[in-house]
Amino acid sequence: MRPQTIQIFLTEGSPLGIKEAVITNRLVKAVMFPRNKIKEVAKREAVYFTGVYFLFGKTEKGAKPKIYVGQGEKCFERISEHNRTKDWWSHCIVFTTKTNEFTASEAKYLEHYSLDKVKEGGRYHLDNGTGSNMPSIPESREHDLLDNFETISLLAATLGFPIIVEQEEKTGSESTSDRFFIDRKGYKATSKYTNEGIVILKGSGARIKESQSCPISVVDLRQQLLEDGILEISDNKYVFTEDYIVGAPSRASDLIMGNSANGWDQWKNSDGVSLNDIVRK
Repeated sequence: MRPQTIQIFLTEGSPLGIKEAVITNRLVKAVMFPRNKIKEVAKREAVYFTGVYFLFGKTEKGAKPKIYVGQGEKCFERISEHNRTKDWWSHCIVFTTKTNEFTASEAKYLEHYSLDKVKEGGRYHLDNGTGSNMPSIPESREHDLLDNFETISLLAATLGFPIIVEQEEKTGSESTSDRFFIDRKGYKATSKYTNEGIVILKGSGARIKESQSCPISVVDLRQQLLEDGILEISDNKYVFTEDYIVGAPSRASDLIMGNSANGWDQWKNSDGVSLNDIVRK
């Protein structure tokens, strides 16, 4: 991670409308639009370039947001098809170059690599099927495309739709100095406090029994986490099968303890000092 200069152009003057974004010294260009602006974005030249695109949205059920990764020689033609056939998405980001330099093979490579990284990151439910086969790319160009993906990932996160969470940010080093714990008889949870709030780490335990004070939204989320396989039952407790981004410390502690509690006080480091005392005092 290093300092970067990113330019974002609000094509309609609205921060909620169509945006074009670039890192000033890079070739990759992003065009982001909400679905209700699909007719307006059709007037932007870049969406007809060769590249990759991402559809983002939520479903009625599901503990994670949803994503679809695609590519095309004329991206907007593919996106228009998704507008007719996919109900769930609300936003799209198209990634191409400023001067339409990606070839079809390079777009397929980026699609394939993006799919792998999205799966690895575990942030989204993928709407893709089998995806594309990895195309043959010269080794030198492959390294250029990996650099392009770095830019894609950074621009997407800046626009509010992070594709992946870098491992060092998500789970950190082997050191426990930045970890916070809830340790009770029968279960122990480990978390990290990140830019996005609390991340409950893989292997954390949680109480199965829920008290009457447990918020209904947390009860529902626990059930959804079980259905999605993010929680499983083992040794009379719930266990997280992967890292899970929660955000608010209290919502995270409610998920773990099955009741309503002040997460700022419940999450403590290895010395027993609360998150509240470390962060808010």
